[in-house]
Amino acid sequence: MRKILPFFLLLAGPLAILAPFPATGQGPQTPFERSGGKQTATYAECIAFYKQLDKLSPALSIREVGMSDAGYPYHVLLYSNDGTADPATWHRQHKVVILINNGIHPGEPDGVDASMLLLRDLVAKKLRLPDNVALAVIPLYNIGGSLNRGSFSRVNQNGPESYGFRGNAQNLDLNRDFTKNDSRSARSFVEIFHWVDPVLQIDNHVSDGADYQYTMTLLATQWNKLGGEVGTFLHNVFQPILFAGMEKKGWPMTPYVEFEEGNPDRGWDGFYDEPRYSSGYAALFHTMSFMPETHMLKPFSDRVKSTYALMETMIDAASAHAAQLLANRSHDIAADRDSLRLSLDWKVDTTRWDELNFRGYTAAEKTSGVTGLPRLYYDHSRPFEKKVRFYDFFVSDAAATVPSAYLIPQGWHDVVDLLRLNGVKMRRIGQDTTVPVEVYHIADYKSSPRAYEKHHKNTAIKVTASREEMHLLKGDYVIPTDQPARRFLVEMLEPTGEDSYFAWNFFDAILQQKEGYSAYRWEDVAEQWLKDHPQLQQELEAKRKADPAFARDARQQLNFVYRHSPYYEPAHMRYPVYRVIK
Repeated sequence: MRKILPFFLLLAGPLAILAPFPATGQGPQTPFERSGGKQTATYAECIAFYKQLDKLSPALSIREVGMSDAGYPYHVLLYSNDGTADPATWHRQHKVVILINNGIHPGEPDGVDASMLLLRDLVAKKLRLPDNVALAVIPLYNIGGSLNRGSFSRVNQNGPESYGFRGNAQNLDLNRDFTKNDSRSARSFVEIFHWVDPVLQIDNHVSDGADYQYTMTLLATQWNKLGGEVGTFLHNVFQPILFAGMEKKGWPMTPYVEFEEGNPDRGWDGFYDEPRYSSGYAALFHTMSFMPETHMLKPFSDRVKSTYALMETMIDAASAHAAQLLANRSHDIAADRDSLRLSLDWKVDTTRWDELNFRGYTAAEKTSGVTGLPRLYYDHSRPFEKKVRFYDFFVSDAAATVPSAYLIPQGWHDVVDLLRLNGVKMRRIGQDTTVPVEVYHIADYKSSPRAYEKHHKNTAIKVTASREEMHLLKGDYVIPTDQPARRFLVEMLEPTGEDSYFAWNFFDAILQQKEGYSAYRWEDVAEQWLKDHPQLQQELEAKRKADPAFARDARQQLNFVYRHSPYYEPAHMRYPVYRVIK
């Protein structure tokens, strides 16, 4: 007979029906431990565990911050040896603040369980957090995906027995939503991120792709793009410490692996983390960020243990180099405020690379039992260790001169709201006024024919710039660029930026012409306009001579005259974010 839960318990939510976790002398056990490393915690089990843990130590506090798309609030765990549960105080105390994000893809739950073990061991004093480090932990970020639990969506992955789904409650990939913020979840994350203001960020994942010997791979913020002293320190000092530390702990590690057809001989490129990703977003605020990627084919138990080991290694390295990490970040924040140009896009520098000692398996072919055709497989009986090239040097591929301010008409409130969410400082114009500005017009772009993360993203964007007098209304926004969010502002508001608000369709309304003409009526008006403006008549004749197809097309010629007349609406293709140039 099926047990029917009382209606009031269903309304109360999943946390209402859980009993306390069994405890040992080391603190409460996790579902991962009780299952012998075969199961990951559900959302309900995860939050109930931390609430139980919170009662055991003054060093741990739980706060609710923001709401998810699934209708459940976010919990943030704050751990500091002195019991201060306030990130602003941590920064005044010169602690290295580390933000750990788990379960952004709930089918990749290793960080969820590893963080439960880590905080339990800190509370039980099996581990001790250094006094100059403080932790903020998001237990399970993609709550909606976690509640959508099954056992088949990660066909490439070796455990756990069941897990959540990649898409959130809107079927969005939250690791593509850090700048466009379509989800409540992403907006809550932004709130948490700026409240915590992390020096380091860890966003735990599980990989897909090639087969190799490592359990753990590491994807770090692309260091040239991160830039400044923080980027150089990441590449030259901090990452080597992490690789050496993991080797010492018995978990040898390699950079995140991206090579095709099982052949590492040509090497592979470093991952380019645009701002839509967690690490790319964090870089806009000078936060050194990591996406640990355990190998999908390794046993779940080993993946969780290696994630635990890497977080422990990062904490130790952050403590040992705390003064340098804090000084580098402060320097780069100040330096960016003086920068006259900032990069918008990057590309691999194929003339430089780091050499890795890579441990893989030999790729081979055999006959497929499904298709009867040749298929790739990795022969575990033929492991190898060889030197390979890792192309992790990038150079700027596009940049923008930073204006002294941006001006945004108040009608674009969705963009204004996102800027405010990210701590951007702005003021409103007190009265109607006309000001000289630099204006962009969209000269060309391509929109994706297929939806990508709820958008048809704009790419290959080209603009022209001109100086114009623009009339602004009382209440429109002035956004100075001399502020800590300078880099974020430039990458979001310059339309050619890879993940700009224009690229993500926030300004697509300007791409549609709202008014037009009837050809028979425009013929008469256009004829008189050309008589009154002989220069335009000459330009029309020149274009006819240069372009035979144009000369044979009456529609194109009428449109040419229309677009060079005051009857053509000025807002069409005019980017409504204006630049103040001193």
